[in-house]
Amino acid sequence: MKKLIRFFSILTITFFFVLASISAEANESRSKKSSKVELARISSADKKTNADGLLRLASLNALIVNQNTGEVLYAKDTAAQTSIASLTKLMTAMVTLDAKLPMDEEITITREDANTLKNTSSKLPVGTVLSRSELLNIALIASDNRAAAALGRSYPSGESGFINAMNIKALQLDMTRSEFADATGLNNRNISTAEDLVKLVKAAYQYPDIREISTTASYEAFVKGHRNPVNFNNTNRLVRKSDWVIGLSKTGFIQEAGRCLVMQAMIGGQPMIIVLLKSYGSATRTADANRIRKWIEKTTFIYDLDQSKQNS
Repeated sequence: MKKLIRFFSILTITFFFVLASISAEANESRSKKSSKVELARISSADKKTNADGLLRLASLNALIVNQNTGEVLYAKDTAAQTSIASLTKLMTAMVTLDAKLPMDEEITITREDANTLKNTSSKLPVGTVLSRSELLNIALIASDNRAAAALGRSYPSGESGFINAMNIKALQLDMTRSEFADATGLNNRNISTAEDLVKLVKAAYQYPDIREISTTASYEAFVKGHRNPVNFNNTNRLVRKSDWVIGLSKTGFIQEAGRCLVMQAMIGGQPMIIVLLKSYGSATRTADANRIRKWIEKTTFIYDLDQSKQNS
């Protein structure tokens, strides 16, 4: 009996010794982490940034990733599949450019390109003749659905071949939770996740044409029935009127998807990829983006200040 008691006593002492050792290592590890990481506390139900350092977003799905390091700064329901509306057009643009079709080839807008799913408006009347390059600009800048539909329809193997190429491209990018059903995004079966959309943005960013076009504030083109060129404004107000340094941008909206936004932007001296999905207020996605910028800049400032104190 005494031997048994002695055995359990030694076992208990050993357990507490190991536990204390692990705790000490954990504390040492935490102390070595920068205050930047300590401030990156996440709350999935929060709705705005408060003075406590927490980032609170109204978008139901959100992801912020440092493009250079892959560090995740914020994550909120990132694996949930949802309709992505016109974010689809980034894939449309990549497939169009991958095909290396003549960008000066003229394409006529037909009734086949007119939207029958959501009855959305377009500044491109049936019969308008534009080059493939012009259609790509209008699809990415103004998110025009007839322009995107015409790009898909004029693909060598037609619309079905274009959609197939979109899904093949998604698999190549390891977007395993994504599926594409049309070139416009009006079909609510265009689905993805915040995680997959980061992969989409990273891939699209490798195309200089997509970077340049998607961050152009406005674009003009001659369309049928107009003597003067028609102006097409960028759907992202941060591209049109702000001091943001944006490297890539795309917005989206249908009822099933809510208002969506993906961007690559320089914030706090670092390239950040931002994905905001299911924002239901008219200005929510823009407000969320501005909150993100403030939060990162504030966090970076505190981190730099902390590092300065440690080095002094």
